[in-house]
Amino acid sequence: QVQFVESGGGSVQPGGSLRLSCTASGSIISSYAMGWYRQAPGNERELVAGMYSGGSTDYANSVKGRFTISRDNAKNTLYLQMNSLKPEDTAAYYCNRIAGRRPSWGQGTQVTVSS
Repeated sequence: QVQFVESGGGSVQPGGSLRLSCTASGSIISSYAMGWYRQAPGNERELVAGMYSGGSTDYANSVKGRFTISRDNAKNTLYLQMNSLKPEDTAAYYCNRIAGRRPSWGQGTQVTVSS
């Protein structure tokens, strides 16, 4: 059974940067369209960045120009580089497939942006 492990979160001031990582058993990250999702308290989980076949990417308008998704197929790892962080980016961040049958969600990694 696939298990996602997200890491790299933390507390930063507005304008700061973080890089999140997501690893998983097997080759799911290198084989499927993958995304980074986030969920703030009281909100629905939302897709903020996606990486598709061929390496194309897409971003939610709220993070476009600030976040960059990438993956290392050899390491079976998905990354999210987050720059110019804002308080509204505060949330738990998760990785998972974008479409098809999704494995269970991991524990996520908490990102808190505050002064």
